[in-house]
Amino acid sequence: MLRVLYLILCLMGLLPSTTVVMAAETPVATTPETPTLLVWGDSLSAAYGIAVDKGWVNLLQEKLGDDYKVVNGSISGETSAGGLTRLPEALKTHQPAYVLLELGANDGLRGIDLPTMRSNLEQMVKLAQAAKAKVVLIGIKLPPNYGTTFTDKFDAVYTDLAKEYELPLVPFLLAGVAEDWDLMQADGLHPTAEAEPKVLDNVWAVLEGVLPTK
Repeated sequence: MLRVLYLILCLMGLLPSTTVVMAAETPVATTPETPTLLVWGDSLSAAYGIAVDKGWVNLLQEKLGDDYKVVNGSISGETSAGGLTRLPEALKTHQPAYVLLELGANDGLRGIDLPTMRSNLEQMVKLAQAAKAKVVLIGIKLPPNYGTTFTDKFDAVYTDLAKEYELPLVPFLLAGVAEDWDLMQADGLHPTAEAEPKVLDNVWAVLEGVLPTK
């Protein structure tokens, strides 16, 4: 029942959201030369339902320490269209060296057509690259009740974009988490605080090869 209610809220656009681009909770001693990583996602990156400092984005800042500044521009309920609208200002404000792009889940849940979602993601990739940021694309998978045909096409949006633009790709943000109900909140769609280190592991497996070695 909770899962059904969540999907209804997604479709109606009633999920809690904020329009503020927030920095990670962990304070870091930065200089003008400190590279910025901008995380651009939805509730899966905004620590929905848990304390913000337990989310994978904040854990990433803790892992990187003072070598990088992590800015979390993720909003619960965000779609690719919303992300595209907000991105130019965020790029101008934060001038990130890296953009971790994690959007599309709410497009799929709301039944937004996939060509539109792909176009929005593609435009964000182009905007970030034009701003001289390295893009890491983070994929997500829809619940199986959406049907194999649709979910396969949804998955292909990420793999095709990664191939076309030669982007590092995290195949599935919640790999090893979504399959374990003990690691998911009651809605069945968001990880618990205990699962967030595993979520970070999924991102780090790709991001580690992108960041220059110190």
